[in-house]
Amino acid sequence: MKPAIRRALCAALFLPAVVCAQNYPAKPVRLVVAFPAGGGIDTVTRLLGPKLADALGQQMVIDNRVGASGNIGTDFVAKSAPDGYTVLMAFSSHASNAALFDKLPFDTVKDFQGVSLIGAVPHILLVNPAMPVKTVPEFIKLAKARPGDINYSTPGNGTPLHLATELFAFVTGTKLTHVPYKGAQPAMVSTIAGETQTTITTMVVATPLMKAGRLRGIGVLNAKRLEAFPDIPTVAESGIKGTESNSWYGMYVPVATPRPIVERLHGAMVKALQAPDIRQKFTEQTVEVIGSTPEELDRHTRAEIAKWSKVVKASGAKPD
Repeated sequence: MKPAIRRALCAALFLPAVVCAQNYPAKPVRLVVAFPAGGGIDTVTRLLGPKLADALGQQMVIDNRVGASGNIGTDFVAKSAPDGYTVLMAFSSHASNAALFDKLPFDTVKDFQGVSLIGAVPHILLVNPAMPVKTVPEFIKLAKARPGDINYSTPGNGTPLHLATELFAFVTGTKLTHVPYKGAQPAMVSTIAGETQTTITTMVVATPLMKAGRLRGIGVLNAKRLEAFPDIPTVAESGIKGTESNSWYGMYVPVATPRPIVERLHGAMVKALQAPDIRQKFTEQTVEVIGSTPEELDRHTRAEIAKWSKVVKASGAKPD
């Protein structure tokens, strides 16, 4: 094929996507949240919605499609038209579900392309104040002396916080007993009441409970200490490597979405995350602002699936 003809064909194929992106968005954009209102990703989406609307010049409609550990809403986006008008606002379970469920109605890697990793919330190991431990090494020593006697609460089987605790137990060689609840609030109430002795949760949930003295934070599952609690060491500082975990938020679109539209959405997200009021609100929610490239989010997703697949295999974790 002659070069001139090849260039003409390439231009003919590329032109519709360019024109589509130039006109995008011409109508409201649906932001699908696969979890109930009031949760972490829902809160983040509602904070970002007005900023994305300003950047794109169209209304953002938040659509909570709840059920099956987030898989109903995720499947809805996977099967939606790849035109940029149906966007998935995902929680870290987007990757862990791929490791946890034997069969999903979509392929987490092949059916989606990333737009941006929005931010991440560190996890922290909490104990009931009555527990005779104030450091992670003391906790591990007690757990090894009483294998299976220490109960930990989570928001449910197969949730990211369940897997995070199983990762901690696996790396530290401890045997803890899982007590699943239906949501973060009852899980916290259980540990506060002493029905369970420990829990791993996000800093969003932990901060007010620690400040009120209702639970004690003994180790951050993060690469560095937190500005809000500089006296709480990371688990890694105790010489324990490989327990790091967090709850992260990302924006995805169906895989066939034209690249110019992906770039338009990415630019809007980055602009939204740079807004001073958004950064302040994220800081208040203990969310670290990221704003990655689409390629970085895709790499992150694959790495998270690989990581949690190992944890699921080692722990035998099953979803509810």
